[in-house]
This record gives sequence, structure tokens and C-alpha cells, in this order.
Amino acid sequence: MSLPVAILTGGMATRLRPITEKIPKALVEVAGEPFVWRQLDYLRHQNIRDVVLCIGHLGEMIEAAVGDGSRFGLRVSYSSDGSALLGTGGALKKAAPLLGERFFVLYGDSFLPVDFGAVEAAFLASGKPALLTVLKNHNRWDKSNVLFVDGELVEYDKTNARQDFSHIDYGLGALKREVVNRYPADGPFDLAAVYRALSLAGQLHGYQVFERFYEIGSLAGLRETNEFFASDGGK
Repeated sequence: MSLPVAILTGGMATRLRPITEKIPKALVEVAGEPFVWRQLDYLRHQNIRDVVLCIGHLGEMIEAAVGDGSRFGLRVSYSSDGSALLGTGGALKKAAPLLGERFFVLYGDSFLPVDFGAVEAAFLASGKPALLTVLKNHNRWDKSNVLFVDGELVEYDKTNARQDFSHIDYGLGALKREVVNRYPADGPFDLAAVYRALSLAGQLHGYQVFERFYEIGSLAGLRETNEFFASDGGK
């Protein structure tokens, strides 16, 4: 039985305006289908069965488009930020009771051609409370934010890139619930801050992947992702 997956879909998607002025980023069409449908279809093929969509801005539209997940062969539930955005970490903390003791987390704008089963096995074998997938990047797709040396994740820092950072957060993590439960429930916080603190404490396992990711967080990324799916890359 694979771990459940939390998908973070609550952001404002300002970089995709005007496309996202009336729809959430998860429903932006990619090669003729809402992006979240493509994510969910891929998760089913990865033997995932349970998904929690962390929703915020225009989240009711996502819920209407996805429903209970049965059309994808999944069980989908929802955790809403409510009246105030909680940030990626706060959204996970609120969703944690629906996710159990261990779970995957991925971003709502990312398509990741990766073997979830292999990532899960590495997470469980690591003995650490969290895992982050990393890709050798050298600032190719975005600023590199991970120091990964001899198979070990030494440091993660999303905000202060350094020359010795050659890898990037690939977009798929795995966490024990205790990690987010350490944070207060009365304010927003960022998953990136969680990963950084774990890395400095030697508690973040790094799992290197070798196939690039696709994302729709920017107009350039959306064009590339459209091209990928139009050429049947997601099959």
C-alpha cells in the first residue's frame, strides 16, 4: 500500500495572470486537460490510492472539477486553508490528520516523471523523518538550492543560493507527520523553511533523480509542459 499524497494547490498563481484571474492554477489546461487531472492520472499509474488536495484560492472550483476522485481510480479528499492562506507548511499541518503518520507531498504546479515506489522505499529505509528528491541542476531550470555531496543532502536553502549548490528541489518530498506538528497552528509557514531546518539538523534524506521535472508555475514552464504532453510524454 503506497503512502498517501498531499498536493499543494492553494497558491494565488500570480505569475500566470491573466490566465489565473478566474481559475486556480490546478485547472489551467495543459494539452486539453486541467493540469490536476494529469497529476491525478499519473498518481494512479504510480499505484497511489489516496490523495489530499490542499486548497485555498478558488479551491471550490478544484473540488467541483475533481470530486471524490473516483473517475481517476483514487480516493480524493480536501483540506482548505479557510479565510487566510496558511502557506505550504501551514496547509500541510492542517491536512495532516487526513494523511496519517507518513505521506508524500508535491506541488500543485509540478509533473514529476519519477518512480514513487522507489522514493517511498528510500524514505522508509533512511530512518529519517523526511526525504527530498533532488536533481542536478547547475541553475538550469531555476536557482539551485541544494548542497548534495556523495549521495548526502548536506543543506537546503531556497532563499540564499550559493555557488556550491548544484542540485535543486525536484518537487516531491516525503514526511512523517511529526515534522509539521512541531510548528504552531496559529500562523502560516513555508515548507521550504521546514526543509531547511531539517537539512541543518541532518534529518533530511536526499534522493537523487535523473529525469527533469515539468511545471506550470510560469508561462515559459506552461509552454514546455504543454509541448511535453502534446507529444504524449506523460503516457
